[in-house]
Amino acid sequence: MNKTLLTVEDLTKSFVLHLIDGRTITPVQAISFSIAPQDHLLIHGRSGMGKTSILKCIYRSYLATAGRIWFTSQLYGRIDLVAAHDSTILRLREREIGYCSQFLRVLPRVSALDVICEPLYRQGWARDAAQEQGRQWLRDLGIRPHLWQASPVTFSGGEQQRINLGRAFIAAPRLLLLDEPTASLDGETKQIVVHMIQAAQANGTSVISVSHDLAALGPCANRQLALA
Repeated sequence: MNKTLLTVEDLTKSFVLHLIDGRTITPVQAISFSIAPQDHLLIHGRSGMGKTSILKCIYRSYLATAGRIWFTSQLYGRIDLVAAHDSTILRLREREIGYCSQFLRVLPRVSALDVICEPLYRQGWARDAAQEQGRQWLRDLGIRPHLWQASPVTFSGGEQQRINLGRAFIAAPRLLLLDEPTASLDGETKQIVVHMIQAAQANGTSVISVSHDLAALGPCANRQLALA
């Protein structure tokens, strides 16, 4: 039995700076690591080291310049996310791989409840069942009931980040990618996030987080990758 969920081999990502002088920069150079089911890998390092780019290459928001990203999928078996067809990636995002960016991006006039339920809708959940789950997550995240039908674009930065995190966790992906999950949060809410990560791991999710907040996330990560 393969006990590795994800193996990253010599991952490289380059960008061409067309708006400056056409030069090429390579923030991610030959990065390799692997994680097992229920691992929490914390990636940290100074700004500009390509931490978020690693997550985006795994999620395939960016296409890697070189290297391989092997994912042990329940749907497709062992698959290279770099070479996989776009339709395969979309299916994996619906069912197996979740991503939480640092900033919430939603359509205006869509309620907080519908935003947090979006992954369940995409999985084919009945609306009533999805919203029952969504309301429980909103309670757990400390979002007051009178805000549930409001658009998150009117919320504070911390409230938006809580909605963002809830949307990532609610569908229980097998692999969850978190970009600065404790940014904009107070100490009490950071502990809620830590508990969410630990609960997700206990239920079988593997987590890769990128953060400068080693004080909050360091103790709950069983592995760390320092980029220098």
